[in-house]
Amino acid sequence: MTLSELAGYDGQNGHRAYIAVNGTIYDVTDSTLWKNGLHPPDHQAGQDLTEELAKAPHVRTVVERFPVVGTLGQKPSAQTPGGSGMKTTGIIIAATVIALLLYLLL
Repeated sequence: MTLSELAGYDGQNGHRAYIAVNGTIYDVTDSTLWKNGLHPPDHQAGQDLTEELAKAPHVRTVVERFPVVGTLGQKPSAQTPGGSGMKTTGIIIAATVIALLLYLLL
């Protein structure tokens, strides 16, 4: 998912609330701490919050509790031969789903 796509998941007007931290996108929609996509005082869903949250000591353990919905990256350029970027994206998504399922089963 690109940064511009992530921006559409701001938790407002019925949209889901996603945040990106260290390249991983988390769904914080169901958290009472992210009501309407805002985590007080000033963290807004739909953004890459890696830099903003870097100083918070608990970020990794707290954020990793939320469902992973993807990875942050750029779409493959038009110069990518044979659409291999789409294959890579599919592999990353499949690996993420498998890892999540294994985590839930263990």
